[in-house]
Amino acid sequence: MAAALWGVAGVVAPTSAHADAVAYLVNVAVRPGYNFASPDAAISYGRGICDKVAAGVPYVNLVNDVKIDFATADDYQASYLITQAVGELCQAQIWQLRRSAAGYRLPA
Repeated sequence: MAAALWGVAGVVAPTSAHADAVAYLVNVAVRPGYNFASPDAAISYGRGICDKVAAGVPYVNLVNDVKIDFATADDYQASYLITQAVGELCQAQIWQLRRSAAGYRLPA
């Protein structure tokens, strides 16, 4: 699958000067559990996360949305995808995400 990602990722235009769609694709494609239909679907999902962060959606809601979308109870899996999306696709939103995540604790 990684080989397929490289071919498509080469034509994906980043949304900012610091966006790295290839790194995002590699990081979410090698991690089990996401199973995106295509690289474009993965990028679209990641950009959707970016849009939610920019709109001020609280971190706990972001985590819950990802858990629902991927039918998982794994907070780490959800957090990883959120972190990858913001860190690679919309770095300008990193501080907003960090502020929103402040005080977030994994359920016991």
